[in-house]
Amino acid sequence: MVRRAKHIGLYGVEQWGAGFFAIGPTGHLHIHPFRDDRSVDLVDVVQRSAEQGLIPPLLVRFPQVLQTQLEHLYNCFDEAMSEFDYRGHYRSVFPLKVNPMKPVVEQLIRASRSGAFGLEVGSKGELAIALALQLPKDSWICVNGFKDQQIIKMVTAASGRDPQMILIVEQLREIPILAREARMQGRCPLLGLRCRLNSRGSGHWEASGGESSKFGLGSSELLCAVDTLQARGLLDRLQILHYHIGSQITSARRIKDAVKEAARIYARLRRRGVPLTTLNVGGGLGIDYDGSRTPSDSSVNYTTLEFANNIVYTVREICGEENVPLPNLVSESGRALTAHHSLLITNCESRESDVPVNYVPAITTRAGGSATVMKGATREQSAPAQIAEMEAIAQEISVKNFREYYHDAVATRGEILTLFDLGYLSLEEKALAEQHFYQICRQTLTFARQTGFTSDEFRVLEKAFRTKYVTNFSVFRSVPDAWAVGHLFPILPIHRLGEFPSEKGILVDLTCDSDGVIDSFVDVRDVKEMLELHAGTNGHPYLLAICLLGAYQDIMGDHHNLFGKPAELAATYTEGGFEIDVISRGETIREIAHLAGYDPERLQHAFAKRHHQASAENSDALAYYTALWRSPSYLEGDPESFKNLP
Repeated sequence: MVRRAKHIGLYGVEQWGAGFFAIGPTGHLHIHPFRDDRSVDLVDVVQRSAEQGLIPPLLVRFPQVLQTQLEHLYNCFDEAMSEFDYRGHYRSVFPLKVNPMKPVVEQLIRASRSGAFGLEVGSKGELAIALALQLPKDSWICVNGFKDQQIIKMVTAASGRDPQMILIVEQLREIPILAREARMQGRCPLLGLRCRLNSRGSGHWEASGGESSKFGLGSSELLCAVDTLQARGLLDRLQILHYHIGSQITSARRIKDAVKEAARIYARLRRRGVPLTTLNVGGGLGIDYDGSRTPSDSSVNYTTLEFANNIVYTVREICGEENVPLPNLVSESGRALTAHHSLLITNCESRESDVPVNYVPAITTRAGGSATVMKGATREQSAPAQIAEMEAIAQEISVKNFREYYHDAVATRGEILTLFDLGYLSLEEKALAEQHFYQICRQTLTFARQTGFTSDEFRVLEKAFRTKYVTNFSVFRSVPDAWAVGHLFPILPIHRLGEFPSEKGILVDLTCDSDGVIDSFVDVRDVKEMLELHAGTNGHPYLLAICLLGAYQDIMGDHHNLFGKPAELAATYTEGGFEIDVISRGETIREIAHLAGYDPERLQHAFAKRHHQASAENSDALAYYTALWRSPSYLEGDPESFKNLP
């Protein structure tokens, strides 16, 4: 058993984990899918997966977390409606754009309440999927986004039965098409209007709201839409007012301002004779990625219950002032439902120099204007004074003089680089000087940490000497928001958490792209530029978890550098243990090549033909090439090494 150590707080699990994550007594990361004592050890998940031939990178889903989150959302609105005596009905509508993956959607459907669930779609592809799913009785399919005649025709044809089709009007030009289809088919879906509020969200996606947003109807357009529907005889089908001010709204004040404005619009339309029954407050319910409980881009300063309270209380107050009936409430909260349910487990190793510690470059001497490499020469015979000075600094630097000696080393290094640029220094001599200088820098950092000394130049030095951990995944495939908008995701080892993490590093992925790096990490009080990691693996894999990936990351990831989806599995808690369901063994090179427009069979034939002509006596290359097409795109290791992790 590993005693809980103070350094465990470095990872902030108790702050951002929301009760789903905890560090167990053996120093392993555990998932608590029901926010109680029942848990699954992630190390056990990796070991069980290795027995089935699946090794990291692994995308691991915990379906029971989805169930817990949806029930929590229902309960928060139940509590808020009871607290403020709100006589209305709440419905949770899940936006497929957040995560349309089959295991996610099907679990949410199973966990939903009859008459209180729905799906939101914004494209033809999402509509095609939603129409064929077995939804609970009295569910909704809300159709948002830009629409053409085919979408409106399909929605109209599917209306009049369960599930209820809701067509949200985004543009005035949709109404004539709808009226024509309703007349031709003799039916019409329930209708909603998406209003464009002056209120904006906050955080990375605040541009989704406000008067300059790309979706929704302004005040004049709303009134025109109402008059047009009335003239077309369709006003009785208009029952929903909808708005959306952005994803991951970080500030409770922004939520309340938007609800207040939308509730006022709802009330004034009701008083105008529009038969509205429902206010759809859209998405935006955020989660606390960094545990700071602040309105920073990767956090929120409110809870789910406070979110529900703000909506219920504000709508009740406005409708009371306006003396209109309370609307039923709908939210399209997707991130809050899905983010916690999945994570990526990846193996990594520190990217340190492979040069042996005792390696000394051969010394170059000069005779008659030409350079000669002398393997047996000594530094005293050939090295210029600057190199001897650098070596002396490396030997004499101490905790008492490190600031002065570091400055001397920087000055000496500048002289050495100048000598090399002018041709007065050999490459071997430059390499030797670099070894001494890097040794001085590492010693300087060690002494600065010991004494607690900080300055801007030492902070820059520490950043420059961050250990690079080569990590077996693609940022662009698995964590695209970290690259695209600088979003923060919690990252930490899944084991060895009882040991002091002696290294500070950043993560570099497998792609041949300088952007394939994660160098910003969550912290309760700040954004860290380095992650605390462990040194030395004793031959065992070193595994990290990138957490809270369940929202958007699955579907937005790309195939940059032809890296595909990693192996994917679902881990479900059972009494006395857990079960693993292998969802996918990961995309192979063959599948990825298809996406790029290649025919793997034709490529194999071309290679075989060329290889036969060039080297008929050797068939190994052809066998290796054939096996390559069946392999995953990530680095492969020995499954046995993942079966006994520390």
